Amino acid sequence: MKRIVLLLIVSLLTAGVFAQKRKVQNRPYIDQRVWHYGFLAGIHMQDLKFVNNGFVTEDGQVWFADIPEYSPGFSVGVLGELYLNQYMSLRLIPTLHFGDKKVIFREQTSGDQESQNVKSAYLSLPINVKFSAERFNNYRPYAVLGLSPTYDLSVKKSRPLLVKPFDCYIEVGLGCDLYLPFFKLIPELKFCFGLSNILEKNRTDLTDKSLMKFTESIGKVKSRMIVLTFYFE
Repeated sequence: MKRIVLLLIVSLLTAGVFAQKRKVQNRPYIDQRVWHYGFLAGIHMQDLKFVNNGFVTEDGQVWFADIPEYSPGFSVGVLGELYLNQYMSLRLIPTLHFGDKKVIFREQTSGDQESQNVKSAYLSLPINVKFSAERFNNYRPYAVLGLSPTYDLSVKKSRPLLVKPFDCYIEVGLGCDLYLPFFKLIPELKFCFGLSNILEKNRTDLTDKSLMKFTESIGKVKSRMIVLTFYFE
């Protein structure tokens, strides 16, 4: 009985594959252009990964930092893509990411807490390699891998947490080219992982030295983002 069910499932799946008929392709030669241009809009989530070191202050306090909740940010940019071969292309994607993160500092014993909103305006210059599958009808899935040098244009000093403005992300993602009659729509989900420790330990900017305990309680900070982008080409 199990073999019959298995054969039936395989038969249905095979029939479904062969039932997909070839359709008239929209913009059939667009991918063979040497250069592609477009623009993008999307949403993203910013995050900071803290490594707390258990630093004990002179009065016996131990503080820990965390981001308990996330707020969506907005992304805009432009796309330039160089055709390498049938399955590969090189992309340059200057992008601005506007968002914020709420950092909470909690004291281990008393439960006291301090909060800080960290607003960011990231100027990034991702360089991605795009690996595309075979096109079928009017869609074509792909994967991307690349690096993204990034500079934060809105770093503010004299606050409990200070991060360095420059970072570099490694990016991995998946997307799909959708070929419409007049343009190409490309939804893409990308995961970005900061490579640097962006915690600024040299706090000469602090006028209130009591805030130094928050910096001393953190060993390392790394940045992360999840980006959902829609390209129009």
